[in-house]
Amino acid sequence: MKATVTPGGGLFGPQSITWRVHTETPAWPAALRAFQLQALHPRTIRGIAQNCLLDDPEVAHARLRHHLDLLAVRTFGTREQAEHAYERVRGLRARLRGLDPGTGTLFRLDEQENLRWAHCAEVSSHLEVARRSGVRLSAAERDAYVAEQRRVALLAGLADAPGDTAELDACVDALRPGLAATEEARRAVRRSVSPVLPLRLDLLTQPLALLTQPLALLTQPLALLTRPLGFFTEPLALLARPLAIGSLPAAGALAFATLPGWARRMYGCHGGQAADHAAGYAAGTMLKALRAASLALPERLVAPEISAARGLMRAVTEASGADVAA
Repeated sequence: MKATVTPGGGLFGPQSITWRVHTETPAWPAALRAFQLQALHPRTIRGIAQNCLLDDPEVAHARLRHHLDLLAVRTFGTREQAEHAYERVRGLRARLRGLDPGTGTLFRLDEQENLRWAHCAEVSSHLEVARRSGVRLSAAERDAYVAEQRRVALLAGLADAPGDTAELDACVDALRPGLAATEEARRAVRRSVSPVLPLRLDLLTQPLALLTQPLALLTQPLALLTRPLGFFTEPLALLARPLAIGSLPAAGALAFATLPGWARRMYGCHGGQAADHAAGYAAGTMLKALRAASLALPERLVAPEISAARGLMRAVTEASGADVAA
């Protein structure tokens, strides 16, 4: 389903912080980061792993593609499109069960705690990736983004989603004691994150080619980025060693480097402050480059829903300016 972008017919709109965040930053780094966080909840990742062949790259690609499509529909589509999409999601989750090997009991994938952790991981990931990408949001705007995402939570079946960043942080802290880097979580991070991603910076055909070649392809205004990306991602690869895979694909390493320190340590990364700083700097540099590249793309290469949303946002800004001048 393709999102039908309208000025006021969706969950959000041209004056929302949600549109600002999602038109200025590529979605896939936050989606991968959210999955890596979600995997630390034992029941969440077991429910996914027991109902989805995460070891199969094609299945992993399809799952990511489905999530990005759902993200586009709920963010930019009409309310009817969002409600229809989540009706299908809720129906699927309601039918699926997972097995807790510790207790031998079955559990529903749509348990409130599972939904709450998935929601918190996703919202915090989009905010963190936006911050590291250079999107300037005030404290009030960050709170507004969290509050706006409660509309998505309700569609997903979560009744008590956090309403501001303080509540979001408190929710994460409350759930942390139950988190663990299970074998399912480690396996998901090792195998489900693939370098083949639907990224439009490669002109829609070779998703991560730009992450493994000199970045001269990103046009002359971004000449600063023409060094080989290995210069930026080498510190990120160090974070993957505790996962016993040598190095994560560039996309997975980039997302992994943006995880909070406590999450990386749960996965076994104990490189100290120097390694954390190096990885964080590299991730921030790359995310700022990706944002600059996505904003510099010719209009014909921008996702239709992003292009339409940007046009509506410009129209609102121009109208507001005209009103002030009058």
